[in-house]
Amino acid sequence: MATKAVVATAFGGPEVLSVIDMPVRQPHPGEVLIEVRAAGTNPVDYKQYSGMMGHNPDNLPIHPGREVAGVVTEVADSAAGPAGAIGVGDEVVAFRIAGGYAGEIVVPASTVVPKPTTLSFEQASGMMLTGTTAVHGLAVIRAGAGDTVLIHGAAGGVGLMAVQLAADAGARVIGTASEGGHALLREFGAEPVTYGPGLEERIRALAPGGVDAAFDAVGGDEALDTSLAVVPDRDRIVTAVASPRAFAEGIKVIGGAPGADPGTEIRDEARLQLVRLAEDGKLRVVVAATYPLAEAAAANRALATGHTHGKIILIP
Repeated sequence: MATKAVVATAFGGPEVLSVIDMPVRQPHPGEVLIEVRAAGTNPVDYKQYSGMMGHNPDNLPIHPGREVAGVVTEVADSAAGPAGAIGVGDEVVAFRIAGGYAGEIVVPASTVVPKPTTLSFEQASGMMLTGTTAVHGLAVIRAGAGDTVLIHGAAGGVGLMAVQLAADAGARVIGTASEGGHALLREFGAEPVTYGPGLEERIRALAPGGVDAAFDAVGGDEALDTSLAVVPDRDRIVTAVASPRAFAEGIKVIGGAPGADPGTEIRDEARLQLVRLAEDGKLRVVVAATYPLAEAAAANRALATGHTHGKIILIP
């Protein structure tokens, strides 16, 4: 049995991605086979094959794709996931996997949680990496009821999740975005502000009483400068984008970069929390665009621009 899968056989831009026929093995004990209905794309995908995370030729070929949504077609040895037993026919999300850009994939049962019935496969495939990052970041800055929280890059994948989670926790949310993302942010309960020159002044005008905490989901000097200027307590600033300056300033950096806090435990626990919130209608996933699996390179070019509002999804 074989499936279509996307691989990078060299380091470089999206042009190194190609679609191949790849054998599908039987799941081993503790594993399940998933027929992929949708695969989420994330910046870490192109960071990996571009060489930004190293150029070790032993790591080639690279199989991108950290999260998928699909239907279980085979279960080995009564496999169970975080939510319990997994059965053939279950609609699921698998996260923190490798090789999700594929038509079928064998994954550890420990990565599999139920797909929220309120979300399409496309939406569900894009909820976990961004959602767990948002949960982690908001926990670091202790965002809660009564707080005014500033979210940089609020109309992106992580940003939209953080906006919804912070608002659900009772915080007032101010989100930076281009003009094109403002209507979306208002829809999710945030007060939008345009980034660029004068950002600090615009934020102070919106929040004369001050800003309690800041979550940088976009990176760059503007986000760090503004956060440091408007948030009195440096311990309540977090960034999901590692940079030498963030470390030097003593800002908490989260994620997979060297020296960052991976937050493995809190992110693992967040998976079922995100499923419950989605089931309760408190969490939506915005799909910016879908691409066929064969157009993975084009999808990754769009992803790399950093200007999409929501998630870019591949459809096998």
